[in-house]
Amino acid sequence: MPGPVRVEEVPLGDRKLREFARLPWRLNRGDPCWTPPLNADLLGSRLLGVPGLLTPAHPYHRSADVTHFIARRDGKALGRVSAAINHRFNEHYRGRYGFFGFFECVDDQEVANALLDAARDWTAARGMEVLRGPGEYSNATHERQGVLIDGFDTPPTVELTHNPPYYRHLIEAYGFVKAKDYHAYRVAVAETGSERLTRVAAAVRERGGITIRCADLSRLREEVRLIVSIYNDAWAANWGFLPITDEEADLLADSLKPILDPGLVRFAYVHGEPAAMIGTLPDPNWALRPRWRWYGDSDAVRLARLFALRRRIPRVRLMFFGIRPGFRRMGIDALLFDEMLAYGRTKHYRECDISMLLEDNDLILRASKFMGANRYKTWRIYDLPLM
Repeated sequence: MPGPVRVEEVPLGDRKLREFARLPWRLNRGDPCWTPPLNADLLGSRLLGVPGLLTPAHPYHRSADVTHFIARRDGKALGRVSAAINHRFNEHYRGRYGFFGFFECVDDQEVANALLDAARDWTAARGMEVLRGPGEYSNATHERQGVLIDGFDTPPTVELTHNPPYYRHLIEAYGFVKAKDYHAYRVAVAETGSERLTRVAAAVRERGGITIRCADLSRLREEVRLIVSIYNDAWAANWGFLPITDEEADLLADSLKPILDPGLVRFAYVHGEPAAMIGTLPDPNWALRPRWRWYGDSDAVRLARLFALRRRIPRVRLMFFGIRPGFRRMGIDALLFDEMLAYGRTKHYRECDISMLLEDNDLILRASKFMGANRYKTWRIYDLPLM
């Protein structure tokens, strides 16, 4: 007869966070699509100069309170979850949101309920009115977040999540309700693309006044800060948006440097003023996905594979795209998409993932379809009232 489920709290800085970080490797073992972040991204690495997200050194914790929980039965870890209060998010939205994240669980409603109870009680005790998730720690637009509810047959691209289909049912059975869906679209780069897209882009070029340039890797931090500046302006009105800080931009620049292809990152200027950008990345997950071989999937093995294959990655993710207010409906999106696809066709890229797209962002959804893309994944964010 199995024993009761017991939940253990693991605060920030606790040594058991290593077990917390490694648990999904056992729960997802053998899944050909599951692709986790590097252990260094979570636990930190002096060698790589990375402040892990689960460590007090990470800048996230300067404006957030967090804790973590592991559920056990008869001593065996069966699931995990984090609870967080992102004060910067709450100040931005003038709300009282708590978040649950890092959710991983066996297919057992009792275990899921125990974990979600712990996250609910922790956030409610601190005066929060809504529990939202899943995410990593929280649900700002630039974070890894959401539970996959459609598209389980393909691996995720960089910074996207993958989980078994039953996660949705565990969360909904607890009482969470849908807050928002995000979609991913996919387009075959090697194909000729939309004739209409090419025609519109040509017309925009003929009008003049708009210039396009590629990223300059010799000043990568400045280029990433420009991407973030345009992104923060362009996405300000979107659901779940939280401005990216300069410090977060610098961390992003450092993480992108090994894989960035400057031809996939382009800026549009209108009469010399930066108006829009498109940021597309070769997908490191293509190399980092666990292979489940006898020699293991340590960070060293996965990074060695990435550096060996990084110039032959066939898949890219369109991760950042934005047009500043005042420059929209000028055809800049068609011009950026057309140039990015044309460049991709001269290289080895075969497929482009466009994500994460809000389900009600009609402008970007129409633009994705306009470039010949089709929807192939959906993630969901949930809310639970606490009052």
